[in-house]
Amino acid sequence: MTYQDKYKLTPQQSAFLAKKKWDENVYCGMRMENRAVTFPQTRTILNGVNVPNVQLDDIQAILNMRDAWRYLMNSVDVPLSVEYICKLNEFIARNEALEWGKLRTGSVGISGTDYLPPLPVYADVERELAEILAKDTTATEKALDAFAWGARGQFFWDGNKRTSLTVANKILLMNGAGILTITDQHMEAFNVALLNYYNTGEAEPLKTFLYNNAIQGLDL
Repeated sequence: MTYQDKYKLTPQQSAFLAKKKWDENVYCGMRMENRAVTFPQTRTILNGVNVPNVQLDDIQAILNMRDAWRYLMNSVDVPLSVEYICKLNEFIARNEALEWGKLRTGSVGISGTDYLPPLPVYADVERELAEILAKDTTATEKALDAFAWGARGQFFWDGNKRTSLTVANKILLMNGAGILTITDQHMEAFNVALLNYYNTGEAEPLKTFLYNNAIQGLDL
């Protein structure tokens, strides 16, 4: 399948889109982790208002994603690197993992699959990222490749899907190609596609699903 860019936005339009959709993207990150928060609760917490009956660790996760998105929106033009990805994870997994902002040094498993991600080696991660960014493909395909690569690679102790989502959005936003957000309507099907990808290593079905259902933008 050819993953053409669905949107061609100016830097100003991309910045507007990021500000318009960032709360939805924070909520998407929560739903990816199956956290028991609603979108109204997420938005209320992002607005600095206390919400009864929301677990403290869920509030922490929301505020972590908020800070990652603030960092992203203030650094859209900074080149994407392994160091930058580690910085995103430092925000996202803060106080949630054994260690955050650094590649993991031990084994992890993934719920629902027997697939065991290999231990990440910095030089290999750096090379793989460079290969994704150097491909003669659209920004949209690079973003989808980066999401799939990071999600299955499990480079960090925690927050891998959320970190990969944010990395994909950096690629999209810096190229004016829209934003990647999975809505509640598509979350179950996304989880099925992601689990299949973990089991098979075949990224195309997941990429096609995301392309058809999760790329959003501005209809100008």
